[in-house]
Amino acid sequence: MAQHNELGKKGEKLAIALLEEKGYTILEKNYRYRKAEVDIIATKNEILVAAEVKTRSTPEFGNPQDFVKPKQIQHLVAAMDYYITENDLDLELRFDIVAIIENKLGRRIEHIEDAFYHF
Repeated sequence: MAQHNELGKKGEKLAIALLEEKGYTILEKNYRYRKAEVDIIATKNEILVAAEVKTRSTPEFGNPQDFVKPKQIQHLVAAMDYYITENDLDLELRFDIVAIIENKLGRRIEHIEDAFYHF
C-alpha cells in the first residue's frame, strides 16, 4: 500500500477514536454513493454527522481542511441526502472535518464542527 494511503487509513482510525471519545456513535465508515465517499457517518445528540478526514504529514502546502474542495462538498451533500432517504432518517445533518497532521515531530488533530460553513 502506498505511504499516503497508509497515512490516510491511520488518520481515519485516529478520527474514529477521537469521535468515539467525544461520545459519537459511529454508524458507517467509508460510505460510498456515486462519486462520493463519506469517511465517517456518526450520530450524537440526535444529530447526524458526516465527517471528512484529511490527514497530512506536513502543513507545508496548507492545512488539511483546506483540501476539501467545493466539488467534493457537492458530492458529500448528495451522498448524505441519499443516505438519509435510504435509511428513512429524520435527524439534523451536520458536516464536520477531522484534520490531522502526523509526522516524526508529533501529531495534531483538530475536529471542526459545521466545517463547510467555515470556508
